[in-house]
Amino acid sequence: MKYLCLVYFDPTLLTTMSASERAKLDNDSMDYDEALAARGQLIVAEALQTPKSAKVVQTRGGKLSQTDGPFVETKEQLGGFILVDVPDLNAAIQVAARIPLAKYGSIEVRPIAKVERIAS
Repeated sequence: MKYLCLVYFDPTLLTTMSASERAKLDNDSMDYDEALAARGQLIVAEALQTPKSAKVVQTRGGKLSQTDGPFVETKEQLGGFILVDVPDLNAAIQVAARIPLAKYGSIEVRPIAKVERIAS
């Protein structure tokens, strides 16, 4: 079963780390991704650019609107994700617990929904 691990953390954390602390976190993260891949569990893992680079897009009444964002009332923001294929939710939680940034932020684990076309 596929699970998405959404990695949330306070982006100011990265600016307060020393260069060696940041290098260790980056290397630990890449090592963990490689370990998941070696076990056949990793589908994809990516870090995201800062929220300043994001756009929020909506379509209402056939009209497109886009705004800078997201603007959320929290210090922790979505910073990356890991999509894994593991047997069950318990296994996904174990994967999430070992993500290096789990020590600094939080990891949201969500099963991927199977959406099928409905015949009309």
